[in-house]
Amino acid sequence: MTGSENSCSSKVRTFPSLSVLRRHPDPDGVVALEGDLSVSRLLEAYRSGIFPWPTLVTLRPGEPPVTILLWFCPPIRAILEFQNLSINRSLRKARQKALGPLAWSITENQAFAQVIRACASTPRPGSSGTWITPAMTQAYEALFAQGFAHSVEVWNQHHELIGGIYGVEVDGVFSAESMFYREPDASKIALLHLIERLHERGIDWIDIQMMTPHLEKLGARSLSRTAFLTLLERSQKKHHASG
Repeated sequence: MTGSENSCSSKVRTFPSLSVLRRHPDPDGVVALEGDLSVSRLLEAYRSGIFPWPTLVTLRPGEPPVTILLWFCPPIRAILEFQNLSINRSLRKARQKALGPLAWSITENQAFAQVIRACASTPRPGSSGTWITPAMTQAYEALFAQGFAHSVEVWNQHHELIGGIYGVEVDGVFSAESMFYREPDASKIALLHLIERLHERGIDWIDIQMMTPHLEKLGARSLSRTAFLTLLERSQKKHHASG
């Protein structure tokens, strides 16, 4: 399956190659500005280890901030390798309880639109807004429609969506974008389910982009940009060789 061939904004024609990204000097990891969010553009970005992040920017003093679409390949990248996954006793017990007596259920790709909107509406510590803008939501729904974006949903016994995660898989590499919960541990249970399914298919790590305390507790670690891009390229070659 391939992405669409929509034309791109004049501000972004192509992303830097992996070799150029390894030498990229921007300490914040910004590699491009603006451009569209077409499926083809997003696939090109993910294949290059780049992800979009709409950001509020004040262009001139005294003027209200505006949202600028930035494309990132940060100098420090967080990943979770499945061999390093650490599930503590409390999470293990919570998972057993939730999927047992509480009768929670887990589905895959059944409520992508609900999951991404729930992620967008979830308050984040230290942030007054969300990077999951309406344009981003529409773009990732287009990725989902073409089979590149995926979701895991957790439902309670009343069939209410209480947690979930979504992300993008391209060339054997899964990039986790966001997750949410409405009941304790629901998002972690969704993540563990996702890891199990990916592992069954021969994928052994996920890109989590930015480190968070709870993902670090699960065993995530940080890599330099160069190390991340080397891992990315190796995983892509493994995927193509097995396909």
